[in-house]
Amino acid sequence: MPSIDHELPLELVRNRPLLAPELLRTAFGVATPDDDRATLGSESFADVHPAELRCDATVLIGDPEEPSFGIIVETQLRYSKRKTFSWPAYLSSLRLRHECPVVLLVLCPDESTARRCDKPIEMGHPGWTLKPLVLCPGRLPAVTDPEEARRQPEMVILSALGHAEGPESASVLKCAAAAIDSVDPKTGRLYHDYLTSRLSAAPRELLEKIVKIDNYEWQSDFAKSHRAEGRAEGEAEMLLNVLEARGFEIRDDVRERITSCTDTALLTAWGKRAVAIEHIEELFA
Repeated sequence: MPSIDHELPLELVRNRPLLAPELLRTAFGVATPDDDRATLGSESFADVHPAELRCDATVLIGDPEEPSFGIIVETQLRYSKRKTFSWPAYLSSLRLRHECPVVLLVLCPDESTARRCDKPIEMGHPGWTLKPLVLCPGRLPAVTDPEEARRQPEMVILSALGHAEGPESASVLKCAAAAIDSVDPKTGRLYHDYLTSRLSAAPRELLEKIVKIDNYEWQSDFAKSHRAEGRAEGEAEMLLNVLEARGFEIRDDVRERITSCTDTALLTAWGKRAVAIEHIEELFA
């Protein structure tokens, strides 16, 4: 099950599809159609591709039956070479389905992941190179105007994570609180959960004071269902790092078994074993 770190940025887009073209204009200067109609499309490309392909989200600008522009949104928590092969297929499939221009927007949690993901993808055909449009919170401008925060709450939630520890920390977090307050209570709890799960101690405490929530407990069903998976994902990533540091070549089946495991106790046991094994097959013995 995907973690909250993977799903929440997508929820921001699903809650407000216009966020996708706003991000393209703000971060990359992409000229998207001047149309305030934005709807979610299908994530599956099974109807235009013989193999099952699924992206994280698609946004269609204009008439959903005859859109003028399409945006594929992917959340990428870590670099994956495999995505350099699937992303071009997503773009060509969406373009074929709707016969309109399409772009790829990749959302990463941090700058180091973003740098790895925004490398050009050489297709092989002369002149055909795909350059993903990659964002992380620090690449968005800091929002310090509460009125702007209320107009674009989802943009603010993403941006706040990149500027919560900078020189404008107090103003940024006040705007984050304004963004949370501008949406319905259930969605606000969801956004608050996401921020508090990602912020370090000092900005998290400041945000708690601003929104006046003492002894905060995870409230939203979304966050409760993903918190455990997020811990497991962290354990899995640490285990993979240990194996790579020890020089093991990690086969796809081994990587899949590790990343799909949601039992944190088992992952911890594998992690302890990983520091002593001589052959990777011993990991699961």
